[in-house]
Amino acid sequence: MALIDELGKLDELHQRGALTNDEYAKAKERLLHGRVPFDSGSPALDAVNGLRRSRSDRWIAGVCGGIAASTGVASWVWRLSFALVFLFGGAGLLIYILLWIFVPED
Repeated sequence: MALIDELGKLDELHQRGALTNDEYAKAKERLLHGRVPFDSGSPALDAVNGLRRSRSDRWIAGVCGGIAASTGVASWVWRLSFALVFLFGGAGLLIYILLWIFVPED
């Protein structure tokens, strides 16, 4: 099916009320450019996407300081949590290293 036909069907669905304005805009963007504009609509997802490692509140990499700034819980609580999880199974170290790698610095 050609692009013009798909756009026509999309417009028809929008005119009939089967698609909201946001759904129509996202579907059109996806057809024209192959991508969907980011709109989470979820405060939890926004918090995760806003997570950054701290430059000022850090002992090793700033992971606990960044999580503390994002959640409002003191950084020492996060440090203690990672240490306890590390002592009881070793997963705390793995999680910390993954966060160190994948969470950008502030």
